[in-house]
Amino acid sequence: MSRFFALLPAAGQGARMGAALPKQYLPLAGHPLIRHSVGALCASPHIERVFVVLSVDDAHWEAYDWSPFGPRLVPLRCGGASRAASVLAGLSSLHGPPWSLADGDWVLVHDAARACLAPHLLARLIDQLREDEIGGLLAMPVADTVKRAAAAHRVAQTVPRDGLWLAQTPQMFRFGLLRRALAKYRDVTDEASAIEASGLAPRLVESDITNLKITYPLDLHLAELILRDRAASSS
Repeated sequence: MSRFFALLPAAGQGARMGAALPKQYLPLAGHPLIRHSVGALCASPHIERVFVVLSVDDAHWEAYDWSPFGPRLVPLRCGGASRAASVLAGLSSLHGPPWSLADGDWVLVHDAARACLAPHLLARLIDQLREDEIGGLLAMPVADTVKRAAAAHRVAQTVPRDGLWLAQTPQMFRFGLLRRALAKYRDVTDEASAIEASGLAPRLVESDITNLKITYPLDLHLAELILRDRAASSS
């Protein structure tokens, strides 16, 4: 039977946050941001291990206590200059010993900056894709009217939103398929794009706005509200 693994690329600096710390280590609800992403994945009964791809010179990881996650959490110091490079480096390190993932194993690539991943969304992704021939990703249908900009921030065109979705993570694909796709198509912004470039059509699994990507300072406040509301609802 195929096994399930998660991979978090976390070698970036998050320059748009304008902070001294790399974005993944900024404080969020009492913990570094990345701990929430790690915790959501480690809490899944399906995922065997969670691999975090760090930059070679990451000086922050060891400053935090990761012992509650035990051996299920594994840091890999092989991050690259881009997300795609970090994911490919992580997958390459899992190809041989000691991990030796099989081509048919599932890999869920998740943004470290999506700290509010809800358990039911992760379970929905796995349930809907585990028998799929290709794999897919969490995504959200576009609800707003979409404008294409021209010069000086003036509207050039209103773009029909029918069939448009906002890509999120995790993005879930077979280990062998994803590794080969990223090795061939390296100039991509997400894993699904590499699969698409290979001539395949990933499946969209509906998500919601709570699975936001923390990119700007205001996003940290929104994420904290989501996490605190979720904690209060479960208590």
